[in-house]
Amino acid sequence: MLQRNSDTPTTIGSYWEASIQAPRQDRQLMGNALFDVAIIGAGFAGLSAALKLAQDGVSTCVLEAEQVGFGASGRNGGFCCLGGTKLDERTLIRKFGLEEARKFVAYQLAGVNLVEERLNLWNADVDRHSTGEIFLAHRPRDVASLQDDAGFLKENFGIKTRLLSKDDLEKNGFGGPEFYGGMHFPYGFALNPMKYVHALADQVRQSGGKIFGKSQVSGVTRDGDRWRLETEHGFVRVRKVVLAGNGYAREDAPRWLQGRTLPVMSSIQVTRPLSEQELSAQNWTSDIMAADTRILLHYFRLLPDRRFLFGTRGGIFESPKSLANMRKRARADFERMFPAWARIEPEFSWHGNVCLARDLTPFVGEIPHMEGVYSVMGWHGSGIAMASISGEKVAGLITGKIRQQDLPAVVSSPLRRFPLATLRKLYLQGAYWWYGWQDR
Repeated sequence: MLQRNSDTPTTIGSYWEASIQAPRQDRQLMGNALFDVAIIGAGFAGLSAALKLAQDGVSTCVLEAEQVGFGASGRNGGFCCLGGTKLDERTLIRKFGLEEARKFVAYQLAGVNLVEERLNLWNADVDRHSTGEIFLAHRPRDVASLQDDAGFLKENFGIKTRLLSKDDLEKNGFGGPEFYGGMHFPYGFALNPMKYVHALADQVRQSGGKIFGKSQVSGVTRDGDRWRLETEHGFVRVRKVVLAGNGYAREDAPRWLQGRTLPVMSSIQVTRPLSEQELSAQNWTSDIMAADTRILLHYFRLLPDRRFLFGTRGGIFESPKSLANMRKRARADFERMFPAWARIEPEFSWHGNVCLARDLTPFVGEIPHMEGVYSVMGWHGSGIAMASISGEKVAGLITGKIRQQDLPAVVSSPLRRFPLATLRKLYLQGAYWWYGWQDR
């Protein structure tokens, strides 16, 4: 039975949080401890690294500021798909070359496959559905762009997509006044991200890894031949450190992080279960996860219990006024795009941080001039698959099973500081206004 916002206090207010029963609360770190590796952040990336290290016999702890699933791993839309960068494939080819772009696409596909293999191995019920993802042209002129993309992907990456006309969309249950055509991408699936991240945490515990909740790291300093990580009620000393906080990372732990990431918000709302009559009225009956072709995209899907999830990009500031305006814009977009459901209010609504990097690519690797400290973050709103595989890869770097050159060049460039970093949210606001104009 779901717990609703009005019944019990919650930390997120999400549908995902309400869908799980009494999640485990890991104890706080009290006193001092010694491990081989400490990981900051109990999300997909941090827990994936911890699991692989623990399975390899490495003494590992995870230090989480709140509890498992509090950050983006428990707040996102549940799209296990390709992504991790804001650069499209053409730009990747221009910047890194065709072979490296292909290597990165293969890396993303391996991430999707890894999550699927885990869920099958663990027999984890995470409400999986959707065969691939569909991208919907929100303007007539975007149909030609999708057609061009389909040919480009097939020619350069061997990816066969399926194009759908407006009539095809109507026939296949993708009804909406702003959808003029679509491209079905055959890879990926949808899931309940909170159920997945808790299943992942259970595997870490069973493999011998330690997870400490309510143990925010306030400092990372050198202490002889080890690193010392300070928390409120103690510290750990370790040989290796993994930074996996993503959009929830403290910029002063360590100070190297200052100005190198830009957390921006994504908001989600979920309706009550919709009747067959209501679904038919909008003609949205497909369970395939979807996104439109806007730069500031909308993403949405019909959940297995017939609720409808609708997400938006574009929030920057987390003040009450800014959050209210973000919710208002999201609601207006929802009513315009799905007019048959305009009177159906969301039963759950929440927001979370998406982590952007200056170069719009992730960084998976050892931080320059900080021997033994590794970064695994920067997913740009598509972290389920990318964070999962990247966590495993950073564990491989730590144990020496893989080398940095074994990873795609796209994920191997250290995060650069934003220029005028203290103002980066302000100039992003200008970029968002420009993107909004382009999306019209």
